[in-house]
Amino acid sequence: MNPTEPNPDFEALLNYLRQSRGFDFTGYKRSTLVRRVQKRMQTVAIAAYKDYIDYLEVHPDEFVFLFNTILINVTTFFRDQPAWDYLSREIIPQLIQHRQPNQPIRLWSVGCASGQEAYTLAMVLAESLGIAPFRERVKIFATDVDEEALTQARQASYEASEVSSLPPDLRDKYFEQTGSHYVFDRELRHSVIFGRHDLVQDAPISRIDLLVCRNTLMYLNTETQTKVLERFHFAIRNNGFLFLGKAEMLFTRTSLFTPVDLRWRVFTKVLGFNLRDSLAVLTQPVTPPDVDLLQIPQVAFNTDPVAQLVMSNEGFLALANEAARELFHLSARDIGRPLQDLEVSYRPVELRSLIDQVRDDFRAVTLKNVEWSNSTDTNYLDVILVPLLNASSELLAIKVTFTNVTRYHLLQAENIKTNQELETAYEELQSSNEELETTNEELQSTVEELETTNEELQSTNEELETMNEELQSTNEELQAMNEQIHQSSNQLNLVNAFLTSILTSLQSGVVVVDREFCVLIWNQKAEDLWGLRADEVNGRNFLNLDIGLPVAQLRPPIRNCLAGESTQLRQTLVAMNRRGRTINCQVDCAPLLSSGKEIQGVVLLMEAD
Repeated sequence: MNPTEPNPDFEALLNYLRQSRGFDFTGYKRSTLVRRVQKRMQTVAIAAYKDYIDYLEVHPDEFVFLFNTILINVTTFFRDQPAWDYLSREIIPQLIQHRQPNQPIRLWSVGCASGQEAYTLAMVLAESLGIAPFRERVKIFATDVDEEALTQARQASYEASEVSSLPPDLRDKYFEQTGSHYVFDRELRHSVIFGRHDLVQDAPISRIDLLVCRNTLMYLNTETQTKVLERFHFAIRNNGFLFLGKAEMLFTRTSLFTPVDLRWRVFTKVLGFNLRDSLAVLTQPVTPPDVDLLQIPQVAFNTDPVAQLVMSNEGFLALANEAARELFHLSARDIGRPLQDLEVSYRPVELRSLIDQVRDDFRAVTLKNVEWSNSTDTNYLDVILVPLLNASSELLAIKVTFTNVTRYHLLQAENIKTNQELETAYEELQSSNEELETTNEELQSTVEELETTNEELQSTNEELETMNEELQSTNEELQAMNEQIHQSSNQLNLVNAFLTSILTSLQSGVVVVDREFCVLIWNQKAEDLWGLRADEVNGRNFLNLDIGLPVAQLRPPIRNCLAGESTQLRQTLVAMNRRGRTINCQVDCAPLLSSGKEIQGVVLLMEAD
């Protein structure tokens, strides 16, 4: 759907916002308004206006995000610096000159957003007047419809990036740094009054010397702009000024304001006309010459380029000059005939009733732009009937003048048409300019969002770099631990190799069991005696092994060693080796002690006789 065409669902949304929150956006340009609302709806993934109304009812916090999207609060200190330089150099001195030294100076910042524009005004006036006179004389009214923006403005606290555009001398003079923020001078802050104000609904602030409304009107349609400008005209003093944004023009409202400098969008109020004085000038009496018109020489009357007829008091055609005879096709024979017998009595206008009116009232009658069409073209005449009086104020005759104003009428119509076309062109130009400015505002807002995102990404990158350094440090610690473990493993391997070498070198079979009788060590000599490899017996219960040795007879001595009843026991058992030969096997049992003298198992030494 075309954004400029009325959409009932969208109008219902605007009505809901007005009734529920008091924000009236009906005077805003529909194209801009629809675009901003749809942008917010896309953010919350809603396509229909009706569904968005339901969403607003369920999520009241959404109003804040919607209003921030519609009311693009893009502002900076000394925005469009050349315009502010012109205001400081040319307009402020005139404004101060118009006021007496003891008279207050009142300024109004419309659409102040987060307050940068209002505080810019304060700095400009303070630089021109001085700090002390500023505090005594100046009042700056700063208004907006966005309560959240006004709350930020009242705090007068700004981040370092927001004051970066200020000259260092002004920043150091009018701001106090508190941590990472800059706070506007508290004493001057008392001269700036912030408040919520709707330009369309609320009454304007009066007696204003300078009204600053920069890039606010461009969001309103033509009808609403006209109403707002009428309120501005009422609010500004006779010698006051209006300072607009670079995207706003007043070509269609020149009757209210006249430009002081169109380049910088500075205007002054057009004073109203005194109706009584104007009427007095227009109604000044003109004393006709004390001459009987019927005595005018025939030549002078006859050569007058304006068509004229003179009717006698009795209703006869008394005189007709050459222009009248040519215009109405009259001849000398028509002089003296009754008016009612002539075509001119009713074409181009009914003269008889008008003559009777002049005869009765002794007053002139004027008809403007009387259309008269003949076979070839159409003319427009101004018809004037004037009573001719003698010195005794007696009616002698009635003069009828027909002034051909066709050319003037055509020029006037052409002028009106040209003015309408020019006004339409100006409005289209202004609309295009405002659309461009709105697009620039949106682009600037997008750039600021991208800058914020970039800051967040940079912060995240720094955190990742910190984590990477921590991981690298941890990795180095793990590498050091691995080196230590590797060294310990090498040492352990050396110890194991040394132990294995010792066990291999022994001529006795060595078997080590733990407290659960499970085999821990089974050396090579034990393999030769009983025919089982170490990997076959490790971890198995020694007393359950099926070997040629009667291991059940070893249970008591092993238990005694585990109980600590004896440090060494020797027993000779008849056994059968792996070759099937009967041997006498001498078995020595000794406890396996830890470094703390705790019994951890039993060491069995086996020798065959």
